[in-house]
Amino acid sequence: MRFSKVFKVSAVVAGTLFLSMTSCEDELETIGSGVIDGEPFSTGKIEYDVFAYNKGITAVQTNRLSLYQLGTFNDPVYGKRKASIISQITLPSTSPTFGGLSQEVEDNADSDESVSTIEENETVKEVYLYIPFQLPPSGDSDGDGVDDEFESGDDVDDPNSDWDNDGVTDNQERILGSNPFDPEDTGSQEGFVSNNFPNRFDLDSIYGDREQTFNLTVSRSNYLLRDLDPNSGFQETQEYYSNQDFSSFIGETLFSGEVTVSNEEYLFYDDEDDPDTEDVDESTVISSRLNPGIRVPLNNQFFQENILDKEGSSELLSQSNFTNFIRGIHLTGSDMEELMFLLNLSEANITITYEYQDYDPEEEELVTAESEFVLNFLQAGTNSILGNAVNVFENEAYPADIASALDNEENASRIYVKGGATQTEIRLFSALENGGGDIINQIKQNNWIINEANLVFYVDREALDASGNMLYEPQRLYLYNQETNRPLYDVNNEFQRPENTINPLDYYSNYDGVLEKNNNKGYRYTIRITEHINNIIVRDSVNAKLGLTSTANVAFTTVQEAPTSVGGILDYPVAATISPLGTVLYGNNVAAGEEDMQLKLEIFYTEAN
Repeated sequence: MRFSKVFKVSAVVAGTLFLSMTSCEDELETIGSGVIDGEPFSTGKIEYDVFAYNKGITAVQTNRLSLYQLGTFNDPVYGKRKASIISQITLPSTSPTFGGLSQEVEDNADSDESVSTIEENETVKEVYLYIPFQLPPSGDSDGDGVDDEFESGDDVDDPNSDWDNDGVTDNQERILGSNPFDPEDTGSQEGFVSNNFPNRFDLDSIYGDREQTFNLTVSRSNYLLRDLDPNSGFQETQEYYSNQDFSSFIGETLFSGEVTVSNEEYLFYDDEDDPDTEDVDESTVISSRLNPGIRVPLNNQFFQENILDKEGSSELLSQSNFTNFIRGIHLTGSDMEELMFLLNLSEANITITYEYQDYDPEEEELVTAESEFVLNFLQAGTNSILGNAVNVFENEAYPADIASALDNEENASRIYVKGGATQTEIRLFSALENGGGDIINQIKQNNWIINEANLVFYVDREALDASGNMLYEPQRLYLYNQETNRPLYDVNNEFQRPENTINPLDYYSNYDGVLEKNNNKGYRYTIRITEHINNIIVRDSVNAKLGLTSTANVAFTTVQEAPTSVGGILDYPVAATISPLGTVLYGNNVAAGEEDMQLKLEIFYTEAN
């Protein structure tokens, strides 16, 4: 075991530090000679070996995720991953009524003497599937076009607030393109010209060539995604994994065609003016906007027969009946060798626009009316996902050097981090039989105050650069207690702004773990585990094994089960599951000449002379 002091610098420390020392350590009641010498305390830094070995993951649980992958991610180190999606669709309400009359009332049209009781003959006009891309963090919580920093109190979460008190809500002004901060600009004043230009977004949820088109296939799924597991007596949620094969359950095709990627939002207008013409009528009003995403037409006849024509039937009586009847939707892409999306299914929907006959009492005649019926995919609850969808991954076999480095329980020379595919076990104070107890006891006897403790992971740039142009590296690492599944950071010791106002990379900045870069390439990650080390040294906590993965959001600490390559089961962070990104880090067992990049635990301390 290497136990080497790197440096030691003497310094006079303020009286407050002296008081904290004497309150913690009874044997430091007097420091006479130190005071005379002028150096009662000294500071130092010491480094310890860290044992780390790589574990392979056969599959990860991929139902009820916050984000879903679709397409192909071509990782030059780990190989390709192709991702498809199978998802339930949900009714907005049970036993829905299409048009103005229920089916029961329509069925009595011939015998009912009221002229307003008619057969409405609901007919599908068009059907569109819409799945938005995951947008970068926004400072506008309620999406009304006014950033949170300008709003206060309940207005932050109220899209119908009116900042300038002009009688037009902020959200209406956002849609109209008028100024929500100007009470004179209501969108109705003479000479007003609305904003007819789509907003653009800096999307970080698209990997690959954004200029290419791709072929998307949307099909009916004939597989019943159960919400509850019958093997548990329907007491526990059903688990589905990334390696499950649903290919034999794909039904009729609802859409198959070429789709273009765009970072622009969709615009919808009140009138029939063509916004693509050179001269757009200034009276044209934008009725609504949709964030960038995938939006394609679906087969009208399928939704006519299976939705509108089922009004009043048992298939629409409950969500359970509907799920058993319609089963779900399957999404897959082709010609996507260099293109993958992260999709937010909780904001995805299928919108059925239909026409029906309605009775106009003023004109005393039948008129054609129009309405919409919206089917959702998943719904995000406060602490849960409602509905069910599964991400299926088809991963290429690893190169031989990576495959041989997994599950050998050897102190690794390289740490392989790949979202949804690997986990690294970290053991502090090396792999001593007593769990590093000798070193821990020695630190206790030294009566050190631990000022800071870090794990430093250096990126193996040679491995990444030799594999090609690594455009996408994990932006953060997540280290957690593998025995309790709890993060190593203490929320109470972290300054934290509301999560919807900042980039997730800013969450828990004291903990860090964010990728540091040189020349726009990853260089190292530093994870501060000061509180964890103090718990071991001062509070006699267990020196537990730690788990290391990448993370899409360090504040999202939920875990789900994952089968390992050697037949076991481990709890795996969901935040690592939803990202396809990977990297290679130096381990502890490095070759000669690589010592500067070696994985190490560094401790900065103060001691009394």
